[in-house]
Parts: sequence; structure tokens; C-alpha cells
Amino acid sequence: MSPLLDVRDLAKTFTVSGGIGGEPATVHAVDGVSFAIARGETLGLVGESGCGKSTVGKMIVRLLEPSAGRILLEGTDITHASYGAMRPLRRRLQMIFQDPYGSLDPRQRAEDIVAEPLIVHGGYDAGARRARVAELFERVGLRADQLRNVPSKFSGGQRQRLAIARALALNPPLIIADEPVSALDVSIQAQVVNLMSDIQRELGLAYLFIAHDLGIVQHISDRVAVMYLGRIVEIGQTRALFASPRHPYTRALMDAVPRPDPARRHQRARIPRGEVPSPLDPPSGCSFHPRCPLATERCRVERPQLRVVGSGAEAACHNVE
Repeated sequence: MSPLLDVRDLAKTFTVSGGIGGEPATVHAVDGVSFAIARGETLGLVGESGCGKSTVGKMIVRLLEPSAGRILLEGTDITHASYGAMRPLRRRLQMIFQDPYGSLDPRQRAEDIVAEPLIVHGGYDAGARRARVAELFERVGLRADQLRNVPSKFSGGQRQRLAIARALALNPPLIIADEPVSALDVSIQAQVVNLMSDIQRELGLAYLFIAHDLGIVQHISDRVAVMYLGRIVEIGQTRALFASPRHPYTRALMDAVPRPDPARRHQRARIPRGEVPSPLDPPSGCSFHPRCPLATERCRVERPQLRVVGSGAEAACHNVE
């Protein structure tokens, strides 16, 4: 069976001003990303801020134009589809944004926010729209007496529930969730993640779940892809990846997570101090080699490709063994 979403060698560059008297420079935000998502599956996409994971999500929903690569949705190439061609396809692909307030029109009532996709895409009369909106409110845990409220009357968690209801309005098989809980309090994060998991089980949805919180990604994802400086450096089944990460960067991410047991001691992977290299001037060879404790001369000159390293996992590392 073909995947629901198939992303192949996706890339995005931006040209930025070099300042007074400077030459324009190219930012390599995403550099050859490939993955697939099956129906009903959740793929977690993780990495440090600025690694390009949100840019990947925005290209998939065509909020950003890809510079290279292909995006196939249910076998249809949407990489450079026109606005008109994308419009019917958006019934199959929706997005939940990071900011649960900025992504909502502050002047619209909640019922109108959720009903808007139904109006834009048609197929519902006024009565059917009201019934559908009421059903979605109940599904995401909002009350009927909140239908006429504007977003400012909702808490952060309720606003994100409202955004989830809007994304579900057209029954899409795939939702791109871009840091959907990072702006929420920790206690509310768990509620929203559990809600998304429950909805997935009920409706058979697939998610691309973009996040930097490894605990949340581990809880909700079937598979995890780890990004570093615009590239995927490891991808595999969640349980196996968290139990035995293969790429040095993935191991460092795991070891950076605080342990709740103060009596448990473990050896942290040591990464040389320093910032992530600039995407304006990415390193040659392996992009992680300036910070990697295992780096060799080969790492400095030859870019590693993703390859199978056991148990269905793939890692882009010359020294993974």
C-alpha cells in the first residue's frame, strides 16, 4: 500500500541580504529531507530550534514553496501545485499551528472559526454546519455555551482545542501539528496530547507531530525522525530509537533530558561546547562533525547518507557501529 504522505529529498533555501555592502547569502533551511507517513500513523519530527522542522511542515501544506524535492499526498504530486489545484486537496491536509491565539482570528466567534472550512469548501447548508460545529466542540472537550465566544475568552488550552476542532472540520486523513503544545502549561500539554491521541484512535488520523519535547514525542509517536541543521540524521520506531539511539546527536538529545530519579546516575554523551553551525555556512561533510566526539577525517569531507542500521532504523553516520 502506498503511503499517505511521501516526502522525497525536500529542500528549502532562502536568500538573505548581506547587509551594507555585503553580498546576498543563501540559508539552507531544509537540505534533502525524505520520509513517508502511513495512514493512521504518527511520525514525530524532533530537533533543536532552527533545525528546519517547522519549515518542513509549512512546505508540506504549501505555505512555503519548496526549492527542491517532491511532496506526494495520496499519490498526487503537490510539490508545485497551483492555488487552484491545492484548494480541493486541502480537504485532505490540515494544520495545527504552534500559537493557539495567533492562529485564530480574534474578531471571529468560536463557532464561525470552526465553521469557516465548511463554508469555504461547501457541501453543508446552515443547519448541517451548526450540527457539525456542535459535534466538533463536543469532540474536543469544549462546551456548547462557548460557541459564541471570541478567542480572548478562552484559555490557552481551550484555544488549541478550538484550533484542533477547526483542523478536524473537513475530516482530513492527515494533520500537520507544528509544536501544538509548546506554548501551553505542562499540565495542559498532557490533556491536549491525550486528546489528539484519542481522536486519532477514533478517526484513524495520521499526524506529522513536530516538537522539541522528547517526552511528548515518545508518548504520541509511532516513529521518530531526528533533524539536525536541515537534515534527518536518524529515523526509526519510537521504542527502539529511545531504547538504543544510534546517531551521536540523537544520543546527546536523549541524555540531555532530565531524569526524574535523583538516585539514578548515568554517563552523559559529551558534545564539545559551541552553537549549532549557521545554515548560512553549513559545515562540509557531516553537518554534526564540529560537535561530534566520534568525528573522523571522513566525517569532515564526506556527507553521510541515511542507511539501515538494524531493526528498521536508519542513521546518517559513518561511525554508527
